[in-house]
Amino acid sequence: MRILIAEDEPDIAMQYKIVLEEKNHEVVITENGEACLRAYYDRIRKNPKSNESAFDAVVLDYRMPKKDGMDVAKEILSVNPHQRIIFASAYIKDTLVDSIKQLKQVVELMQKPFELDALVGTIEDEEIYEKLEQLNVKVQQIKDLDPTHEQVRDLMEGLRKVQKYDVWYAVGDTIFA
Repeated sequence: MRILIAEDEPDIAMQYKIVLEEKNHEVVITENGEACLRAYYDRIRKNPKSNESAFDAVVLDYRMPKKDGMDVAKEILSVNPHQRIIFASAYIKDTLVDSIKQLKQVVELMQKPFELDALVGTIEDEEIYEKLEQLNVKVQQIKDLDPTHEQVRDLMEGLRKVQKYDVWYAVGDTIFA
């Protein structure tokens, strides 16, 4: 997999890179939001006719210099609404609130600090992201219908079935942990 990581702590970024490259992933590390966007657009320019995403996953620190993770996510999602975004944040409550208000789509959130195996497992489990995208559509459909308690409960049960790691998800404007 091709993974783009924006992390302003060099030691943490290097740990991510080492563990993911050991699993044969291609990893691009950037130290701030502006550098992350440059790397993202550089990848797009190299493959302008490609139908696949520039990266399989983009891991963003929530608070970074020059441009924060939320601004980076908004810009990337404006170019590619199906780009998989994973926030790695010590500020999980702020990240959750902002992602719901500003992104209004599937977002995965990992609370720092976390085990490196959890990062690898989250990134490698593409099936979870695909199921989350399907749930995002269902959330919007249910919201449009003015859902009953039973419909909301069924949606939450669907999310619990796909969750394997200690990862938070924001689907539409609903938080799951």
